[in-house]
Amino acid sequence: MKNGRLRGIQGEQAKSTPIINSRTVSMHTEWIQDSAERYDACNRATLNWLMARGDLGGGFLNTKVHSITGNDYDAASGARGPDYTYGWIQGRGLEALASFTMHYKDLDPAFSDRLRETGAALYRRLAEKQAGDGHAYFLYGPDGQPVIARDGAFTPQAPAGSVYTYSDAFVSKGLFAASHLYEPEMSGNYLTYLKEVIAAVEDGRFQMDEKKPLSQENIAAEPDDFGPRMILLSVSGLLHRLGYSEETDFADRFIAHVLDRHFDPDSGLLLTIHGEDTCNVGHAIEFCGFAFEHLAVRPDQERLDRIVEILLRCMEIGMQGPGIALYLSASSGALKSPYFPWWPMPEAIRACALGYQLTGDSRLIAPWKKADAAFFTQYWRQNLGFAYQTRTVDGPVDFVPATPDLDPGYHTGLSLLAAIRSAGR
Repeated sequence: MKNGRLRGIQGEQAKSTPIINSRTVSMHTEWIQDSAERYDACNRATLNWLMARGDLGGGFLNTKVHSITGNDYDAASGARGPDYTYGWIQGRGLEALASFTMHYKDLDPAFSDRLRETGAALYRRLAEKQAGDGHAYFLYGPDGQPVIARDGAFTPQAPAGSVYTYSDAFVSKGLFAASHLYEPEMSGNYLTYLKEVIAAVEDGRFQMDEKKPLSQENIAAEPDDFGPRMILLSVSGLLHRLGYSEETDFADRFIAHVLDRHFDPDSGLLLTIHGEDTCNVGHAIEFCGFAFEHLAVRPDQERLDRIVEILLRCMEIGMQGPGIALYLSASSGALKSPYFPWWPMPEAIRACALGYQLTGDSRLIAPWKKADAAFFTQYWRQNLGFAYQTRTVDGPVDFVPATPDLDPGYHTGLSLLAAIRSAGR
């Protein structure tokens, strides 16, 4: 690990993690260790692919590849092509590169050095972008200015001002994590940026839909979705790992908010939008994983037990096709979308691994194995270093779940890394 602060937080986690039933663990140890080796091979394949791709110019990562054909997008591909940069995906990539640089520092110093070098240019580029007006944006056009893409046309995005977005969330996490490697004196600034995004979620200045002009009016029209709190809950795990546990009180508020407003006792699921019937199963699973990362350091047995039950229910109802369904009816369990994106399976692996580490609850092993099998048999392409983005029951389809750029080691990589760390404990 990088320094004493990181070693210290590992010790804090070890002290505060609930005691695990050693007899239960021994029954599954061999499979868990074998899985950890497979997860590491998967992550290395992605990271090697990512580094071999080169950048888009000036440090931006180039994951502009069609996940089915394996062909590069080109200038004729419009917003999918190399002339357009997704701040969202670049922030995710920076957090992944920084995290893996730290992870491999002692395990594989040469590999860690390569990752560090790749991340350095991206860090400089994103820091420069964010320094302009204190924000990051979802999509940048060929001239580097924020734009909105709609129906093949591009219009300038409104200046963010006091509004914060998912792009701010991902870029602030990436800059904060990476600053500890490249510019430690800036870590405090990026911690402030993170806290500004968190504050915006709590006081009504966070806009989810970045394909509309950023404005307070558009925020007011958005539904009561737990997505922003779920995504920002991931900050608590990052803060714990980097030695800033004193900054994580917001995580307790976020967990309480989601459980109080979005838990449906009739179905045992989390309702994506308060008062509606839809469950985004992947987001609910992701919430469970991020909550476990926080509860590993700030134990709360009642919440831990509730979240294990939510995770088990999500896995029971969500695995209906080649993977985990995108949207379900909470009341009936019926599909509300034909799509099964790749990312809920790695998120389920993370959540089940962390939940099992914290509780020793053997009920989590079977859904963990199901998510593992679904990802590695239906989505993962080891020879290419990336996964199909989306499938239906009929096979892979060209449906973009968030951004057309392929995952830069974030959803898949950081989820599997969390499972690897759990196996090591």
